[in-house]
Amino acid sequence: MKKNIAVLEGDGIGPEIMREGLKVLDAIARKHGHSFTYIPAPFGAKAYFDYGHPFPEQTKGICDGADAVMKGPVGLALSEMNRIPTEMSPEPAALLPLRKRYETYANYRPVFLPKSCADFSPLKPDRIGEGLDILMMRELVGGIYFGEKIEGKETKMQYARDVSDYTAEQIERFAHVCFNEARQRNGQLTSVHKANVLATSRFWNQLFESISVKYPDVNLKSMLVDNVAYQLSVNPTQFNGVMALDNMQGDILTDQAGGILGSLGLMPSACLNLQTGKGYYEPAHGSAPDIAGQNIANPYSMIGSVALMLEKSFGLGQESRDVWAALTNVFAEGYRTKELSRNTPLEKVLSTSQFGDKVAEKIMAS
Repeated sequence: MKKNIAVLEGDGIGPEIMREGLKVLDAIARKHGHSFTYIPAPFGAKAYFDYGHPFPEQTKGICDGADAVMKGPVGLALSEMNRIPTEMSPEPAALLPLRKRYETYANYRPVFLPKSCADFSPLKPDRIGEGLDILMMRELVGGIYFGEKIEGKETKMQYARDVSDYTAEQIERFAHVCFNEARQRNGQLTSVHKANVLATSRFWNQLFESISVKYPDVNLKSMLVDNVAYQLSVNPTQFNGVMALDNMQGDILTDQAGGILGSLGLMPSACLNLQTGKGYYEPAHGSAPDIAGQNIANPYSMIGSVALMLEKSFGLGQESRDVWAALTNVFAEGYRTKELSRNTPLEKVLSTSQFGDKVAEKIMAS
């Protein structure tokens, strides 16, 4: 197989963890006889300083022509971010436009922690039980993030407004993805909402319930978002399966999930449009400029995003499983990255590049 991949390194630790993602992808190519061509493109805060825009036209052209996009996190230190006009900051001027350009409405964020790695979590081992295996699905292009906005400065600081809109089409296409993913897992789907207050949540619930009749093999459970936040801390294994979240609730609860795992460095993600096949793959965490250049960032999230790309965009299921197995095996041998290294012998603490080396070695040896 030959594929062209747009590579958006991003900012902060982005270039470091991207190198490890590509290292692992190269190992997959060697083992299985594939050919991946990487096309670098500027994106993020550094792109603003270098090109005058965080999502330059040349990057849009490269992404348009690529078979998939790998993207690193964006954002620099606060002192540098303060030099960027609000309307040109990476989130409103690059990240949201990237999502909208390809209408990547389905955001996959796997929350996986085997029992053998329960020590990663700040929760007691009995809360982790036999392990966590939750696929958090976040609707990514609707809701309050994309609704009408009125800034306070436009009203002489009298009020501001963010409008949350969802159409039936947006919810229904997302719901079908969630039901299908639940069908492929353990048949459990938890729909998260705030229906006791929000009209959009009541609309969401009504559509999920009407669609559920088409999936009799999936057990649909609905739960208020505030209760979900509580239950994730006291009994997270009840959510093993699939969780369906709207845009803002998904943004918040997936970060909480990273806290339960013990590191946002364990949170890969895929952002896809199932109708067009366009998508991009990124860590769910930020750019961590405070540790950039130190070779200590955990590249698991970037490497896991590679595994998702192999499966979701390229249909390479075995290759994807090879990556996941290698990641699991590195941890099973007692290796840890710095932020996970509580009580870990120094010789078992891996740098960013060493972790990528270990994963690549496991792939080639399997």
